[in-house]
Amino acid sequence: MVTELDTANLDAWVGKQETRQDTITAAPVQSMSALLNRDNALQTGDPLPPLWHWLYFLPAAKQSELGEDGHPKRGGFLPPVPLPRRMWAGGSLEFFVPILVGDTLTRTSRIQSITPKKGRGGDLVFVCVEHQYRGPQGLCLSETHDIVYRSMPSPTDKPLPPVGAHIMQETGNGEAEVWSRDVVPDEVLLFRYSALTFNAHRIHYDRQYASAVEGYPGLVVHGPLMATLLLDLLRSHTDRAVKRFSFKAVRPIFECQDQRRMRLNAQMAIDGQHCRLWAQDHDDWLTMQADAELA
Repeated sequence: MVTELDTANLDAWVGKQETRQDTITAAPVQSMSALLNRDNALQTGDPLPPLWHWLYFLPAAKQSELGEDGHPKRGGFLPPVPLPRRMWAGGSLEFFVPILVGDTLTRTSRIQSITPKKGRGGDLVFVCVEHQYRGPQGLCLSETHDIVYRSMPSPTDKPLPPVGAHIMQETGNGEAEVWSRDVVPDEVLLFRYSALTFNAHRIHYDRQYASAVEGYPGLVVHGPLMATLLLDLLRSHTDRAVKRFSFKAVRPIFECQDQRRMRLNAQMAIDGQHCRLWAQDHDDWLTMQADAELA
């Protein structure tokens, strides 16, 4: 439970800042191109595709500093929220100037807000983190991460009813074309993305832990991976730069051991500038929704 004392302690973390520096080296970019089945590996001086900056500024906690779930133990930059499950719930990004392969960037991070809530399954705490990236040409990117911490599931929990993915197209742009791509989110894809992002969260690769401890029916597909796949679908249909992007995880999506697929979709607005994107699982339930604005 999140007590009043806990909440007061968490409030003290609002406004906390951290500054780090990293160089956009070529090797992670080439590995991401391979993961996405792209032949056009980028070279020094090329613009970094949107969301690929998540390959950098990775947490490098010592092995002795990891918690049971594989994440760094609480109480570093992020607040020590006393709830066991944590996931990336969504985020928003605004792109100003291109990040180039070879650039050295400075990232300034700030805890923007900490909001405890009550959900159907117990206590929730939402932590909003703001990041600003600056390079040789000034401010390149501003983004916010929405991280949710929650209680472990109980037998009496009543999950939210799923939402059919068809509503995204029906409430979208009429007869506008929908671009789609199917992806098999198997354990190999999840492992490679975890390795690329140095993400040791066990729900993405340890099936026994994911099911026995955190109550999931299988390995969980990374939220950032789904967002990256959605923008990669958009990149396949336009070479215009992304100006703004926001995404929200609606429902977890899990590995498909039997080769069932998740479907990625994008639908351009009539103005040719805004695009609605969404992901759906093999049962056609909506798992992630997103919006992009092109430059």
